[in-house]
Amino acid sequence: MLIKVNDTVVVLSGRDKGQTGKVIKVDRANNKLIVEGLNKIFKHVKKSQRNPQGGRLSKESFIDASKVMLVCPKTGKPTRLGVRVLPDGSKERYSKKSGETISVVSPPKGK
Repeated sequence: MLIKVNDTVVVLSGRDKGQTGKVIKVDRANNKLIVEGLNKIFKHVKKSQRNPQGGRLSKESFIDASKVMLVCPKTGKPTRLGVRVLPDGSKERYSKKSGETISVVSPPKGK
C-alpha cells in the first residue's frame, strides 16, 4: 500500500462516497486506514469515572484501502500512485495522472 499518514484521499464507494479527508492511521497488515471525519460510528459507553455522562461517542472507523484514492496535489483530482527509481538510486511516489512527485520513499543508495 502506497498511501501514508497525512495524505489527502477521496472515498470511492460506500456511505461517504465523494468526500475527502486526511489519513490519520494506516494498518498495513489488514490493508485498512482511518480517514479524519469519515466512516463515523457510534460507540456506546457505560457511565464511569472517566466518562460520567455515558452515552454514545462518535468516532472514525477503518476503511478498506481499495475504497479510497489519493488526491493529486497538482490537479486536485483522484489519481493512482506509482513508484519510480531516480538516477541517483532514490525512490519517489508520483501521481500517475499528472506525473507530479508526491514524496520520496527512500534516500539515495550509497556506494
